[in-house]
Amino acid sequence: MIQSISSSWLSEYSSAVAAGICAILVFFGWFCLHFNLIGPAFILLAIAYVVGGYESTQAGLTTLFEEKELDVDLLMIVAALGAAILGLWDSNYYLIIDGAILILIFAISGALEQIALAKTDRNIRSLMAMTPDTARLITGDSEKEVPIKQLHIGDTVLVKPGELIPIDGIIVEGNSPINQAPITGESLPVDKTIGEEVFAGTLNGAGVLRLKVETPPESRLIERVIRLVEKAQNESPPSQQFIEGFERGYAKIIVILGLIFGILPPFFWGWTWETTIYRALIFLVVASPCALMASIMPALLSGIANGAKQGILFKNGARLEMIGRIRAIAFDKTGTLTLGKLQVVEIIPIHAVSENEVLAVAASLESCSEHPIGSAITSTAIERGINFFSANQVQAVSGRGITGKIADKSVSVGNFAYIRDHITDLDQNILAMRERLQKEGKTLVWVVQENQIIGAIAVADTLRESAVNLVEQLKKIGIEHIVLITGDNQQSADKVAKKLGIEEVYADLLPEDKLTVIKNLQEKYHTVAMVGDGINDAPALAMANVGIAMGKAGSDVALETADIILMSDNLAKIPSAINLGRRANRIVKQNITFALTFIGILLIANFAGDITLPLGVIGHEGSTVLVTLSGLRLFK
Repeated sequence: MIQSISSSWLSEYSSAVAAGICAILVFFGWFCLHFNLIGPAFILLAIAYVVGGYESTQAGLTTLFEEKELDVDLLMIVAALGAAILGLWDSNYYLIIDGAILILIFAISGALEQIALAKTDRNIRSLMAMTPDTARLITGDSEKEVPIKQLHIGDTVLVKPGELIPIDGIIVEGNSPINQAPITGESLPVDKTIGEEVFAGTLNGAGVLRLKVETPPESRLIERVIRLVEKAQNESPPSQQFIEGFERGYAKIIVILGLIFGILPPFFWGWTWETTIYRALIFLVVASPCALMASIMPALLSGIANGAKQGILFKNGARLEMIGRIRAIAFDKTGTLTLGKLQVVEIIPIHAVSENEVLAVAASLESCSEHPIGSAITSTAIERGINFFSANQVQAVSGRGITGKIADKSVSVGNFAYIRDHITDLDQNILAMRERLQKEGKTLVWVVQENQIIGAIAVADTLRESAVNLVEQLKKIGIEHIVLITGDNQQSADKVAKKLGIEEVYADLLPEDKLTVIKNLQEKYHTVAMVGDGINDAPALAMANVGIAMGKAGSDVALETADIILMSDNLAKIPSAINLGRRANRIVKQNITFALTFIGILLIANFAGDITLPLGVIGHEGSTVLVTLSGLRLFK
């Protein structure tokens, strides 16, 4: 087992290990060279070249021979070897260090890419773990546990209370509240009965269900979510495609020019071959993309560190860069804009009883229930220090309420439909109060004692405090469009949107519907962020240009899929993240302009014959240091 884990870890992080070893070798190589230990320094640096440059060399040669293209990987190897040759030729051994550092930079880049791919694999494994591998197949009067893959359309499956539902199917017997939050994000369990559809990966409540298999196992909703995440994460955004194209174009130009400058000057300018080769090798050194690459990563890495201090975790520098460009943001509702946990928000006593009396009666029954509404009522009573009554003959009625006796008095706590079955003559004031509270997006639980309504308790999923001024802040910093997308019902979604000032709302959405909304937004606004917390948000988080997940409330899959994590679930950090991304973009552009300008100056000086090898190296390394220091400004 340990050997298997060790092997898996090494396969996922081999590039990181190689980069770490390369860094150690470069350091000790420099140390030996500093104390004039030439032999040991050569050995250490040669190993560093091999360890750090192996994957880049392999990638560069593969691109060259299979795709007939030159890329930065191959240019890096040529420049590094050129620096080493110059060092040996001119006895300036510190040039070998320059080449080793260049190799180290690219080794670190390759390590980051490999780690990202490993995380993608873990995302998929987490999704696969959501559903059981087996189901209880009903055949005649017996049941048999079989692998999911052996089920066929038309089979009947038994699901017991508290179990994960293994397949997408139709209820043919039984009724039960189903927790669909992992799939739809609905804040409340949905009561399901005969003829209604349920999804694999959702959680069965208190009832026993018999389901008819309607789709083959490979077509389950959760399987579609997995495929959507895979597809979305493998789609390169336009900016990534541009960067890859730029790198290859740059490498091609530099290599071709290096060859030209190493051959033509003796024929056209009268240079000696020694001078020509000398100038061509200097060209490879000063034109190598160290400063250009240093223009980007130090700035982004310091921005990532800055974000971490604020509780904003950027998974990579590209996402920091991208969030500074977003023009539209889509928010999930439950668990993102709201706390995702039901709370008692109002107690309405009726017929000369107090709030505490209503709460005490309801909590005495609900303490025997595992329903989320019952848990909210019980928790509120405990917080208020209210003593429960002794209840007996307690019986839950699935999807309707709970009954029992307290001090020989019959008591019921339930929804409106359940209460109306017992009390036909309802006061108009009660009906008006019910309509008002429902319009406010609250769920009402009625408390009845001896066939008389003594009060009502309103529960709701409350807004996060950090969400209240969020929309206003986003509009102030120039975000063009904000939408709410949720699997919850339209009435609840509209209520939250109205409170926050969000004008566009999409409700009753499945994961694939959210993905469609994100794609439509991208067509119009190009760069779109998605903020969510649940498994149902994973495809949309992956498809969005920037996926933002809630650190505390978020599911494992959402956290793995997202590009940015709000560690304290503080939505007010989103404008900070956007501003940080914009600052990073400005600094990166400044650095790139400076690096390219300085490379141009060095190239002109080189072929004008006004620069020596030491000056070329100083100019090259100096520009790299300057843009690195510039990037570190984001630490503040």
